[in-house]
Amino acid sequence: VQLVESGGGLVQPGGSLRLSCAASGVIGNYAMAWFRQAPGKEREGVAHIGRYGEPTYTDAAKGRFTISRDNAKNTVYLQMNSLKSEDAALYFCSRDFADWGQGTQVTVS
Repeated sequence: VQLVESGGGLVQPGGSLRLSCAASGVIGNYAMAWFRQAPGKEREGVAHIGRYGEPTYTDAAKGRFTISRDNAKNTVYLQMNSLKSEDAALYFCSRDFADWGQGTQVTVS
């Protein structure tokens, strides 16, 4: 399956972005997740959503980010609010931690 992320860009601190991850195949039977990687840092998890829609978040994302999925569209979303400079990174989505997209860049400045 191919995963294509979109929705990144430049935003001011305190602003919002909505990332999308469109899959070329079915996602309904899989857990999906968002990760991010900042320059010079390791890739880290951001949010995860199970097959039945149950979300989990890392501490950095709790209260500010919301992950959701639309299985009919084979798309996963990440709504990011109250963005901080430390949220700047390349954001990736993953299907079942096995398939990965190329990422979409988020810059907070």
